[in-house]
Parts: sequence; C-alpha cells; structure tokens
Amino acid sequence: ATAVDKGLSPGTPLVDSGVVFNENDPDMVWRPENYDRKFYGQILMRDALAHSRNAATVRLLEKIGVPSVLDLAQKVGIASPLAHDLTLALGSSGVTMQELTAAYGLFLNQGIGLEPYLIESVLDASGKSLEYHVPEPKQVLSKETAYLITNMMEDVIQRGTAQAAKGMGRPLAGKTGTTNDYTDAWFVGGAPNLVTGIWVGFDDIRTLGEKETGSHAALPIWMTYMKAALEPLPIIPFTIPDGIVFAKIDPVTGLLAADGASAGVVEVFVKGTEPTQQAGETSSPSDFFKFDKL
Repeated sequence: ATAVDKGLSPGTPLVDSGVVFNENDPDMVWRPENYDRKFYGQILMRDALAHSRNAATVRLLEKIGVPSVLDLAQKVGIASPLAHDLTLALGSSGVTMQELTAAYGLFLNQGIGLEPYLIESVLDASGKSLEYHVPEPKQVLSKETAYLITNMMEDVIQRGTAQAAKGMGRPLAGKTGTTNDYTDAWFVGGAPNLVTGIWVGFDDIRTLGEKETGSHAALPIWMTYMKAALEPLPIIPFTIPDGIVFAKIDPVTGLLAADGASAGVVEVFVKGTEPTQQAGETSSPSDFFKFDKL
C-alpha cells in the first residue's frame, strides 16, 4: 500500500534476483530467497505479490523505504513492534491475527477501517437492549489505494499461491503466508462483506513439518469456513472507485503495449499514474526471464 501511495502500481517492474545484504559481516549476512529457490528476473509488482516472490519484495521495500512502511502499518492498526530493517518485507515481525485480519479488512472495504469488537449487544432477561455496539468507520486509506491492493490479492486466488480457492464462485481476495522452517502458516482474505484470518502453528514455535505452507495448511481451513459463512451472504463484487483507470501494458517493461503486441495485458492504475510511454518493441515470453542471471 505504501508503494501505491508513492505512485507505483501493479504494473511497476521489479527485479527478482539474488541479492546479499551485510556481506561483510558473517554473523549478519542475509540472502533472501524465494520458496522454490529460483529467481524470475524482471517481473511486475502484481506477479511478485501473486506468487510470493521474496527477493523482489525485499527490493521493493528497499526502494520505498522502511520508515514509510512502518508509518503505514501504524496507520492501518498494527500496534505490535515491527523490525526496522529490510526483513520487514518478509514478515520477520510477529503481529496478532486480530491486527492482521483487521488490516486486510480495511483493504477489502475500500480503505475504511473498523475497530474489531467481540460483543455486539447485551440484552436483559426480557430481551431489552442494555448495550449495543455502534461501529465507527474511518477512511484510513484512499479508495484507490485500497482497490489496487485488493485487485492484486484477487490475483493471488485467480492464478497465484491460493488458486485452490478459485472455484468458490464469488469475488475473493487474500494472501498466503509461510515463515522460515514452516513454523507458521496463514491465510487472510475474504469478500467485500466478510474477511477471515487463519493461522496454523504451535505455541512453542516449532516446525509444522516440511511443505506445510500457508497454501497447504491454512488455506483449506479458510475455504471450509468461508464456504459456510458466505453462503447466506449476497455475492457482490469489489467496488471500482472513480479514480481508477485501466491500460493495456507490456508485461515485461510495464510500459504501454506496442501497437499490435500480442502479449499485452490490461492493468489497473490510480488515475494519473498510468504509463504514457509505449514499449519500443514487441516483447517475447523469453524476455520475462532475461534478468534471471543477474
């Protein structure tokens, strides 16, 4: 969301390649890797999110700055202490599921935040209302920023790490998560009218077992619950704000697709951030991976 606020978009190119931090300090050296131990060269921000490309995500945080992300985290209700370094990009800090789910709810609710609560009303023996919670919605993020994040998280389900939920028959958006050594697996996501977070792990912080990722351990639980919880609710789409525009772009450079290009894709932008320069030539699929050896 910070990247979007700074003028970037789902169509912004990022580099997903090997990088080493603190290489002069053997005790602090850090080499962020992707889950499959592969790198994918130049990719779009949308693809980095949909497929959980860690290296590209770290580079994005390096570009936009840790302080600005910390400021936004506080803005959306994350009160837990967070790392003040680039490991923040990969979830190195623990937050509560309540904080995380409420933040995702804000994205899926057009940037409107609501304070979580447990008790909606208190009635006496005769049914008279003694107390009733009245939500106080607050516009925390712009509708346009929230929509771009939601739209990218829809792709997580449509073609990313949560494709198992693709057949649920309604607009959904969310994100998987897996920590080092498979100690935590989670999935947070929902529809415009319901957001749910699922965490799977042990209280004593030990591994769940090999390959117990968010997709494998948490997503099936989320799907089972959401199928039942969403059944009585209407199927509604995510609202597209007035300040959103669409443009056909080149999937490698993020520039406007060249005339006659067969590989162009339609991308979403906050009005005023869409590309105005056209890609110089038609891109081939192999161009997508040409930075893999950097």
